[in-house]
Amino acid sequence: MDIKCWGSRGAIAVSGKQYLKYGGDTTCIEITPKSGETIIIDAGTGIRHIGNPFVENNLTQYYLLFTHAHWDHILGFIFSRPLLFSKCKITIQDRKFSGINARDILNKVMEPPFFPIGLKDMKADIKFEKALNNTFSIGSVRIETIPISHPGGGLGYKFIEDDKSFVFLTDNELGFDHPGSVGSDAYLNFSRNADLLFHDGEYTEEEYKQKKGWGHSSIQDVLNLAVKANVKKLGLFHLNQYRTDDQMDKIIHDCQADLKKKGSGLDCFAAACNMAIHL
Repeated sequence: MDIKCWGSRGAIAVSGKQYLKYGGDTTCIEITPKSGETIIIDAGTGIRHIGNPFVENNLTQYYLLFTHAHWDHILGFIFSRPLLFSKCKITIQDRKFSGINARDILNKVMEPPFFPIGLKDMKADIKFEKALNNTFSIGSVRIETIPISHPGGGLGYKFIEDDKSFVFLTDNELGFDHPGSVGSDAYLNFSRNADLLFHDGEYTEEEYKQKKGWGHSSIQDVLNLAVKANVKKLGLFHLNQYRTDDQMDKIIHDCQADLKKKGSGLDCFAAACNMAIHL
């Protein structure tokens, strides 16, 4: 299983020399199991980067899953190049977000006055599939889901292939139970023994004191969960839109020092745009 991060920024895309290392695009993850399918989680602005290699490599199909439908997770969809080609088949997870189904949400994003053309004008073969929910498989990878703790709800994912697992829990607040949350113990169990965990780590402990209930975790809570769950690698995700590269480097340095003091062998880093990991 190959995992590629095309965007890990939270809330809004950012640009500038202070964001070059970790990137400024919002959530988009690409997963390629050994059976060769292309699975994409979220259509944040990072999904733009997938378009060119997808078309250039003559790929014709991908699957699109969503954590939830806040702007930073869907805004890039309308700029995904495969939508423009009739040979491309896009299978989109069909589920409801706050009572609105995926097709209606994407249609709304692509209607006047927000955008000049609609979903019906796209040339790609677009299918909405209800089977991509709960526990399901795509090719050689089995996918499990869990409700996240976030305003309006959402889903986290676990991708399992052979004896390797990747858990993706962005926009998940460990210190506060939003409606639909299954509680911190459930997130710990869902992450247990994962080879790779990407988890929302937007706030420092000091920041979190002012932002509790906003739907994002403190980095210390994430570290505690990862250590207790015996995770092998932890990528902090949903990087704060104001967090510069230097500030993020300092946070990772402090995390590594804290883990060393605790005698933990956890590999902690910040997920960056263009980061690729093979499991």
